[in-house]
Amino acid sequence: MSEELVGPVLEDGDAARAVIAAIRGLNPGVAIQDRGAYLRVQAPRRCVVTRAAIEESLGRPFRLPGDLECVMPAFKGRFAVSEDEASWSVEEAR
Repeated sequence: MSEELVGPVLEDGDAARAVIAAIRGLNPGVAIQDRGAYLRVQAPRRCVVTRAAIEESLGRPFRLPGDLECVMPAFKGRFAVSEDEASWSVEEAR
């Protein structure tokens, strides 16, 4: 059985590049597929990013929820967001 991958699909641009830099710093084993107009993040089972890490990479304030969703047309996994972090995870069977 192949490993389940989760993560956002981001429209390329400064904010997306900052989100990806933050994700890379917080998630070992993450892979990024550059498709030109968009970037697909693939992490094994769980991917997390913090507002603080994005702001550090971007160099300006970044609002969660809100700013991430503006550059994220799609994602894979269960998405959760608060004022401090966003995460994508494999939904466990109940």
